[in-house]
Amino acid sequence: MNINLTLFAQAATFALFIWFTVKFVWPPLLRAIEARQKTVADGLAAAEQGKRSLETSTRQADEAIKTARERSTDIVGQAEKRAAQMIEEAKNAAKDEGAREKAAARAEIEQEVQRARELLREQVAALAVAGAEKILRREIDARAHAELLEGIKRQL
Repeated sequence: MNINLTLFAQAATFALFIWFTVKFVWPPLLRAIEARQKTVADGLAAAEQGKRSLETSTRQADEAIKTARERSTDIVGQAEKRAAQMIEEAKNAAKDEGAREKAAARAEIEQEVQRARELLREQVAALAVAGAEKILRREIDARAHAELLEGIKRQL
């Protein structure tokens, strides 16, 4: 093997090329690679954080839905209970109103009966007076007969 100037020139050129690459090309490449690694690492960390945040949000949403369902069940139960209570109150109010109307009707019937009795007494008294008048025309003692008729009127 023959070592000559060409070999030294090629070695010097290669050394110059390595020095130039190390000095001027390699640092920007390393910075770009490091920046890309940092971006990828940040992206992975953000993805992991997003995943954890999604899991937390999912759990919170599930708990909120569960709470809302329980609350809606409670509200529906209370509404049903209140509806039953209102129906019962309406029934009781209707019974009370029916009792009041029944009592008012009985009182009105009693008043009508009393009026009919009074009317009947007056008619019987008028008939008795008419009969007494006929009797009095025949007999002289009118006062005795009037007292007798008044007693009959009171008895009726």
